[in-house]
Amino acid sequence: MIDPVINVSGVTLYRGDTVILRGIDWRVERGQHWAIVGANGSGKTTLLNVVSGYLWPSAGEVSVLGEPFGGTDLRALRRRIGWVSTFLREMTPSHERALPMVLSGRTGGIGVPQEVTPEESERGRELLERIGCGHRIDHRFVTLSQGEQQRVMIARALMARPELLILDEVCAGLDLAARESFLETLAGLAAGDDAPTMLFVTHHIEEIIPAFTHALALEDGRVLKAGPKADVLTGGVLSGALGLPLEVHRHGDRFWPRAMAD
Repeated sequence: MIDPVINVSGVTLYRGDTVILRGIDWRVERGQHWAIVGANGSGKTTLLNVVSGYLWPSAGEVSVLGEPFGGTDLRALRRRIGWVSTFLREMTPSHERALPMVLSGRTGGIGVPQEVTPEESERGRELLERIGCGHRIDHRFVTLSQGEQQRVMIARALMARPELLILDEVCAGLDLAARESFLETLAGLAAGDDAPTMLFVTHHIEEIIPAFTHALALEDGRVLKAGPKADVLTGGVLSGALGLPLEVHRHGDRFWPRAMAD
């Protein structure tokens, strides 16, 4: 039997007297890609920090990539997980160029590792080509557009060949054209034979492209609904998750919410 990518059972997390996560049950199987939705403060980032081993739950059980927490080296596990967020983008030194930025993903730090093999350098170039930034290889990271920066950050995350890739609000700040172009890149990544399992955190339901097969909706630290995205991305579920009355229209395999008039 193949282990699930993620198996979270009864996970609760306290900070002081405040309950952040409340009895979370969540299972991600191989071949699935998940969107995670919910209002600010619903527990999305906290849950992902638990999955990545940066936070330890107050109660419950967690297994990621076949490794049960409490019986595995979390530092080694984190090397199998890629994370793309605006936080890492903002930490990049102003002098850093695109290729060194990608190569730094080998160790998870910022800046080129002291020793880079020719094979690693070639992989970095290939990844930049794959995500559509091969022509920016020698450009300073800070001079790239936001969409190009996000592409470079994905290439950086892929450098270590992760089995799980977390995409945390990666479309934030992109204009419509840049967003759609970036989402096409994600679709191509998901279609690859070596695609990692992807977790896509967003507030914007229309960003959930066909490549994402399942969705998890959180409300106040609880699972409101989890499963195939057509079952989750409904007006009833999203109204609860996002805290306002919504109706959802489906066009092809994209979902478009609209606030309902009073």
